[in-house]
Amino acid sequence: MSDSLRSLIECGTKLWLDSIDPDLVAENRALGATGATSNPIIIADLIKTGRFDNRIQERVALGQSDDEIAWAMADQLVSEAQSVFADVSRTTEGNDGYVSFELDPLIEDPELDMPHDQRVAKYIQLAKQWSAGHTNRMIKVPATPAGLDALEEIVVAGIPVNVTLIFTQDQYQAARDACWRGAQQLGQQNTFKSVYSIFVSRIDVYTQNRHPTLSADAQGMVGIVNAQRIWADNEAFWGDKNCPLQQEIIFASTGTKRAEDKPWKYVAALAGSDIQTNPPKTNQAVAESGEIFDRRVDQLPQQAVLDEIDGQVDFSHMYETLMSEGIAKFASPQKQLIELLRERRAEMAEA
Repeated sequence: MSDSLRSLIECGTKLWLDSIDPDLVAENRALGATGATSNPIIIADLIKTGRFDNRIQERVALGQSDDEIAWAMADQLVSEAQSVFADVSRTTEGNDGYVSFELDPLIEDPELDMPHDQRVAKYIQLAKQWSAGHTNRMIKVPATPAGLDALEEIVVAGIPVNVTLIFTQDQYQAARDACWRGAQQLGQQNTFKSVYSIFVSRIDVYTQNRHPTLSADAQGMVGIVNAQRIWADNEAFWGDKNCPLQQEIIFASTGTKRAEDKPWKYVAALAGSDIQTNPPKTNQAVAESGEIFDRRVDQLPQQAVLDEIDGQVDFSHMYETLMSEGIAKFASPQKQLIELLRERRAEMAEA
């Protein structure tokens, strides 16, 4: 492990990998990663490599549809990653070592226009289905209206949850409160685990486009400030709940988007507590950075910067914009994954 990664972990950050590529999981486990997460884009990128054609062929031979193969591949790859982090899960008694499994993004597909109650029921049903028999699998539920309404019952079922697609403090609070309502109905809270994925860099892309007149000190800081404030809220809320396991923030979307930013910009700014789910390239950049990281997550910028952000950024419009984009980015990759499998099936038939 490099001194840079060691300093990041020693200052309090849990390092997770935004991939379930078996090679990258093994590599990042050696670098100090203690968990991972998955999504349809990751699965599609793995299929494109051709490394898993034999698995696809086996499932085609079984008569599985493209949709069934997509979910079987996700289940298998997540399970394999879980085995790599199983020792972390055991030694932390369920506080770490998770691999997140994303539920069907097509539940939120605007084209399907599924009624709200059906969406809620589908999230609950799939959460139970895909968590069954797993100890260190965390179910990803988006902080959409339907996802939020499903959380309480999912937690009551004893399922660890990763609430994703969070952009605002209001979303976080709604998710947190739903999870806590569920936790209070559990006979024992020893296995209650919830994390809340705050998207960081997407917010700074939004402000760069929507609020180009922000000063140099404020531009590129909105995502960080937003995440820091939600982290502080989370610390305050859970501080007196006496939960055996930590209920944590995941700092997600930590890869930088602007060429002038150092690749570890968000890693450094949010170091010191909770979880960072970083793309493989970001973890590698951190490892090679030569930087020594220390706790920064509780160090807000100067009041003048905060005042400028609060005075100029319309957080309601930001939420509406990013959630709309997020749902599109949520559903489209699943459709593309299924289409990719259809193409691979046709290519195999011709070979």
